[in-house]
Amino acid sequence: MQEDGASQPAAKRTGAPVWARKSSLVLIIAAMALAAFGSTTQTWLTVHLDPAQLGQAVNSQDGLQVQGSKAATTVTALALVALAGGLAASIAGRIARWIITAIIVLASAGIVTAAVTVMVDPLAAAQGSIAAATGITGSSVQVNVSAFPALAVVTGILLGLGALLIIPAGRYWKTRTKYDAAAAGAAEGPADEIDSWDRLSRGDDPT
Repeated sequence: MQEDGASQPAAKRTGAPVWARKSSLVLIIAAMALAAFGSTTQTWLTVHLDPAQLGQAVNSQDGLQVQGSKAATTVTALALVALAGGLAASIAGRIARWIITAIIVLASAGIVTAAVTVMVDPLAAAQGSIAAATGITGSSVQVNVSAFPALAVVTGILLGLGALLIIPAGRYWKTRTKYDAAAAGAAEGPADEIDSWDRLSRGDDPT
């Protein structure tokens, strides 16, 4: 009997694994979403224009720099959606976590798809910037792709994998509602004035 009693407290002291900790998982999702967002602020494409066809409309030896936010506009928006979803998952209930997970996975798939599309057909992704800079489309140009679209692909994949961990990790997360707090307060016994004010500040009714 004593061995059973000793094993039960030991089991209770066993916490969630590192990968399932709410703070760790939310931090990973937020970091990947911010990395994808940050990549769009950098140069994804460098367009070398043909001076013979375009004249001096764009005169730069470095070429026309196209940021990721212009080459793949959806990546910026989807990264913000994933970031908001990761933060919301930390306070969501079990059913809501399933919905949030689906949203983040879809957002990560969109990020990967958009970045791969730019890598596969960089000229099409740069046409809007070329037209805005020169007023000409369909001209003969050379487009070089930087490493940032590949970075967006990697962060998008890691973001999706992190989102998939929300469901199994959620089993270790404790959700606390105002009803739970009220029940816990009742179990602990009568509250003094300080406890009452603290509970009122949290929106609970100590009465």
